[in-house]
Amino acid sequence: MAAEQAFVTLATNDSYARGAMVLGKSLRNHKTSKKLVVLIGPHVSDQSRAVLHELYDEVRLVDVLDSGDTAHLAMMKRPDLGVTFTKLHCWTLTHYSKCVFMDADTLVVSNIDELFDREEFSAAPDPGWPDCFNSGVFVFRPSNETYGKLLQYCTEHGSFDGGDQGVLNGFFSDWATADITKHLPFIYNMSSIAIYTYLPAFKQYGANAKVVHFLGQMKPWSYTYNPAQRRVRGDMQASAHPSFLLEWWALYSGEVVPMLLREYGDQPFYSGCEEDVAEAEPVQPLMSSAERKQRWEQGQADYMGIDSFDNIQKKLDVFLK
Repeated sequence: MAAEQAFVTLATNDSYARGAMVLGKSLRNHKTSKKLVVLIGPHVSDQSRAVLHELYDEVRLVDVLDSGDTAHLAMMKRPDLGVTFTKLHCWTLTHYSKCVFMDADTLVVSNIDELFDREEFSAAPDPGWPDCFNSGVFVFRPSNETYGKLLQYCTEHGSFDGGDQGVLNGFFSDWATADITKHLPFIYNMSSIAIYTYLPAFKQYGANAKVVHFLGQMKPWSYTYNPAQRRVRGDMQASAHPSFLLEWWALYSGEVVPMLLREYGDQPFYSGCEEDVAEAEPVQPLMSSAERKQRWEQGQADYMGIDSFDNIQKKLDVFLK
């Protein structure tokens, strides 16, 4: 019998642990037949660990600084790559024959078990530089040999972007040219940023998305949410497409928060969910068309307001008549 297969994610702190909880829930809700594994760092709280144990088949503590293994030695030479080394631990899960790694800021919106038909190293192109893959979703085969080589590569070459994506693109450097079957369709790692940089493609293909990746500094848990009004508050210009953000929050507030409340008991904790308080919406000052163009070019479209999908559609309808 072949060894089991697993989805793997990583949470280095409580914020990313919440992302991992939503990811795990979304995989379960879409009826995955695979095992679920989460690697956690030492800073994840006991309460978060307890919830992760309910959602994941395996919760494995990985602490590079304390491991005393080859990763620790590599870390001494490259302290800048701490979180990267933690992520590379996924190659040590050798009791699985094949795995799909997913960042904790991803959300599954339909069953993706067919990814296990792919081979190492399969990944989707990065929207910022399509000859590079995005390391938020990738198919790999656990192997201690590969793990050792990756650590060696880290210490000798570092990372061109300071993180795991630079390391993995350097190591699997023939991804762009060697084998097209290792290029995952973008729908398996659809960056929330890409939606507004190529709106026509999102309109054509977006409904087929299977995995949404909340790239950028603003993560879903950086916002607050009003469950009664189904409204998300925060810097929407840095955000994902509102419908995916709402889907994340609906899942988190409806299915994850009750689990966290059970674990915290009487202890207070910040859920990010607001009470239903009627607050006046801040009025956005009008900006000139030049300012607006500059914001678009910087990826800061006001797509909850003037640059909303509906408003763009209305403009297009006028032009195309």
